[in-house]
Amino acid sequence: MNWKTPKTIVFRSFALVAVLGAAWMAQAQGVKTPYPSMAPIDQYLIADRNAEITLARSAAPESVSRDAEIIVLGRHGYETAVKGKNGFVCIVERSWAMGIDEPEFWNPKMRAPTCYNAPAARFSVTLMKKRTELVLAGRSPIQMSQEINAAFDKKELPPLETGAMCYMMSKQGYLNDAARHWHPHLMFFAPLTEPAAWGADLPGSPLLASKDTLSRVTVFMIPVAKWSDGTSAPAMDDH
Repeated sequence: MNWKTPKTIVFRSFALVAVLGAAWMAQAQGVKTPYPSMAPIDQYLIADRNAEITLARSAAPESVSRDAEIIVLGRHGYETAVKGKNGFVCIVERSWAMGIDEPEFWNPKMRAPTCYNAPAARFSVTLMKKRTELVLAGRSPIQMSQEINAAFDKKELPPLETGAMCYMMSKQGYLNDAARHWHPHLMFFAPLTEPAAWGADLPGSPLLASKDTLSRVTVFMIPVAKWSDGTSAPAMDDH
């Protein structure tokens, strides 16, 4: 993959965003998606509950994740597996965290470990649980989008709070078939705004951005040099 084109950000999520190369996007638009519909639920589940807890914790350094609340995916939605103490919530998000127009929306291999701070958790984890509830109820991506928008309009979902951010620093994550592990990074959430207002996606800027219109936020990403376990990550140009 050519990771020198950060503006080609197409993996959109309030929790998770990946950078895909422009060449791959051109190819993807010309072929039939390999994931046209939801796979059997077992393919999205992690059979070993402890393995999912460990994977969720891997999103952030141990100093952050050891006292975090951990939620895991069950057959009826996300549920708390470990009570937390520090306000952070760690979760392994699945493919329906993507934008509804993404070709891998139903990719059962996707695993995106994410650790949200308290302001982000109140917004993003609540929204992720709602998405999951609708998906497990058999809603299509378009139906899910319609119901999420309606819930926002009726103020049934909490507003985004100032200071919302998360860690995505897991070496074991799998964001999608093109990005795979991508690169460890931090994400910051703001109401929908132009990335240039933050200096994002400009030549020489380390800040990447993507608008998530369904979640009504702009996600800003800062790649970091190390994985959550402290080992060095490849330089961006090495991807």
